[in-house]
Amino acid sequence: MLIDNIGELVTNDPELGVIRDAALVLGDGVVRWAGPGAQTPEAAGTERFDAAGRAVIPGFVDSHGHLVFAGDRAEEFAARMAGRPYTAGGIRITVEATRAASDQQLDATVARLVAEARRSGTTTIECKSGYGLTVEDERRSLEIAKAHTPETTFLGAHVPDGDPDAYVELVTGAMLDACAPHARWVDVFCESGAFDGEQARAVLTAGQAKGLGARIHANQLGHGPGVQIAVELGAASADHVTYTSDADVEALASSGTVATLLPAVEFSTRQPYPDARRLLDAGVTVALAADCNPGSSYTTSIPFCIALAVRECGMTPTEALHAATLGGAKALRRDDVGHLAAGAKADVVLLDAPSHVHLAYRPGVPLVARVW
Repeated sequence: MLIDNIGELVTNDPELGVIRDAALVLGDGVVRWAGPGAQTPEAAGTERFDAAGRAVIPGFVDSHGHLVFAGDRAEEFAARMAGRPYTAGGIRITVEATRAASDQQLDATVARLVAEARRSGTTTIECKSGYGLTVEDERRSLEIAKAHTPETTFLGAHVPDGDPDAYVELVTGAMLDACAPHARWVDVFCESGAFDGEQARAVLTAGQAKGLGARIHANQLGHGPGVQIAVELGAASADHVTYTSDADVEALASSGTVATLLPAVEFSTRQPYPDARRLLDAGVTVALAADCNPGSSYTTSIPFCIALAVRECGMTPTEALHAATLGGAKALRRDDVGHLAAGAKADVVLLDAPSHVHLAYRPGVPLVARVW
């Protein structure tokens, strides 16, 4: 298929960059060619789509999501908006509802949220377990997630279910054995009220020994060891990173660990927003993700997160789009998504706007016109 008359093509390729008056050739599920419209190959395919001067961008790569759950926590949200502070304890409300739900109910929720995300331009999405906290419920959560995405993450260590040390033994033993075949990643919530540094390190190293890649919820509610553990263990991503020391920023900048920012969480919890400007200026690779979950960020909209990142986290519109596409791909250690150079997956979004800047310039407006 040939998409031509593109007003602005954002490729995220260091050589191609942003191309004006561009064309894109797709075939067999991949990008065949990208470049100026005047140079479109003659054999570009028989199917043609006229972009009519609108912008084309890579599909969003949402590298942090909790989609396998039941129920909602609207009352908790309303209470927070009335002044009650956010804590990790509300997770247990969702755990109870998820345990009581059938496989069919959980699968329907994941399918609904993935479709919702797709409509707003997300073409790659990560999905965690973490609302089961028993061997069987964590296993079935991952099996359900795997039916919708290959980017599945074992998050049995979301919050302790009972004595924390005994629960870590379960997570790193029987639960990991049951869940590892259905996961690509292992994650842990390293935070006050969840797991301390020693426990987090034990969970991640056990997962790595099973062949899973590491990622970590780090430094969301306050300063802690999460970022340093992520870098020490070579984790693909440290997520939240709202509270970071100079040493944390330096460690991230000198490592292959991506800092994944989740600004919709701060919107929903009224916590301070992370300082993306500080991270970017230090040379840290930054990703943006939605963190869709029923407690602290019940949204699948990456355009909303882009608008927040620009307004509240110090990012430019171009930096925010890059973080939500190629940054997310790096957080998942994928080189086939997040860009539109030849050979990449044909994950393409047409905006009903002349420029990607409109994603932040027109917040709340459904600008995604079409998704391939």
